[in-house]
This record gives sequence, structure tokens and C-alpha cells, in this order.
Amino acid sequence: MVKPTRQSILIFATVGSLGLLALAFAAPPSATVAPAPAPAAAPTAAVRAEIARRLPGAHPEDVRVSTVPGVFEVARGADLVYVTADGRHAFSGDLYDLTSQVNLSEQRRRELRSHILASMPENQMIVFSPKDPKYTVTVFTDVDCGYCRKLHSEIAKYNDLGIRVRYLFFPRTGPDTESWAKANAVWCSANRNDALTRAKRGETISAPNCAPTPVAKDYEMGQDFGVHGTPAIVLASGELLPGYLPPALLSRRLAAESH
Repeated sequence: MVKPTRQSILIFATVGSLGLLALAFAAPPSATVAPAPAPAAAPTAAVRAEIARRLPGAHPEDVRVSTVPGVFEVARGADLVYVTADGRHAFSGDLYDLTSQVNLSEQRRRELRSHILASMPENQMIVFSPKDPKYTVTVFTDVDCGYCRKLHSEIAKYNDLGIRVRYLFFPRTGPDTESWAKANAVWCSANRNDALTRAKRGETISAPNCAPTPVAKDYEMGQDFGVHGTPAIVLASGELLPGYLPPALLSRRLAAESH
């Protein structure tokens, strides 16, 4: 028996009443690592439908084979859940490839975020763009968030560096709150860009009700994306950067990603 020299512990959160603790041991360099088993066959239509029925918010087309034999992946937005092939047990958390040390779950989340944003029409966003943008980022913002206001106070600097900023709303206090109402008022304004700028300066925005607005959908999307605070910056690759980044630092990050 080979004694492991390193231990990686993956703790998966509970879904429903199930909690799983998975312990994986990486073999020392001298040990022979067995080849990974082949992934399971794709779930049938009946299996997809049954798994989707048991997971609120899931759809049959969101069920697919994972890299772990006997386990399926279910995507709800960019939120991932893993389900056993018999459909009886589910767990959430990050799945790692211990050979490559790659976070497979985060890799998949980035793909999903990028795909979702690519399919979203920009007339459902508030966009601040230079004439010839080099990069595009999508920012979940809160009108009352201090660092959101700091980011927006430098919007001209981001634009000067070729960064196009697309805003989505994420009022941190949730529905039926003052921040939520301010987001709706900005969206219902005749000039949304100007209204957002003034709102972030602390000005009161008055606008007639134009419901429905995209605020609720933006907020739900942010939750699916894993947004827990604002600003939250999503790169074109789908990577989520939590918090404020100064214009020059974000520019360097985007330049490095593009090479």
C-alpha cells in the first residue's frame, strides 16, 4: 500500500438533505497513477427529465455527463450541481482534477457565464464605450455601493484605456428595497447613462414607472453567476473578478488574458 504524501480535501455543500465529504489523495511522484476511467454514457431523455424534475429550476437540456464516471452535471445558469447516475443523490461544490490541479467546476462556470452573456442583447444593459474598444467587461453594479461609485467615477479612464463597460444591476439589498427602486428609476429614465451617473453621485432620479425592467433578471443572473458583492466584473472569458479594480490594473489584466 502506497502511503500518500499530500492530501487534498474537497468539501461539497449539501443539496436537499445530503452532505458529502470527499477525500482525495494525490500519489507521490514515484507511484504509478492509473489512467482515468472512461466517462459514463450520456444520460437518456428519460434520465434527463427525471433529474430535472427533482432539481427545482433545472431543465432536461441542462443535464450532461461530467468527467466523473457515474456522475452527471446539471447547470442552472452558471450554478453547477452534480447528480449520481441513478438520480438519487446530488451534491454541489468544486470538482478538481488532482493531476493537473485544475478547478473543473470553475472552468465550466466560466464557459457558462460567457455563453449566457453572449446571448444577452445589449439593449438590456447600460453601456459606456470608447470609440474603438479593445476589451469588453460586464459589471454587476449597485447604485448605492461605495466601490461601485468609485469605479463609475473613473469610467472615463476605463474608456480611455479601451475598456468598454456594460452594466447589469445587482442591488445587494434585494427586491423591494431603496436600492432596487433606484435601479428601476435609472432604467426608466430617458437617458439611462446620464441617470446612472447622477444616481451614483447620490442624486435622486425621478422617472415614470416603465415596468417590466431588467433589474430582476439581472439580479437572478448575478446570483447564478456567483455574485456575492458589488462591483463584480465578468471578463469576456467568463472569469468573475469580485470587487473594484483600478483602470490601469484592469487594463493589464485584460491585456494579459488576450495573449
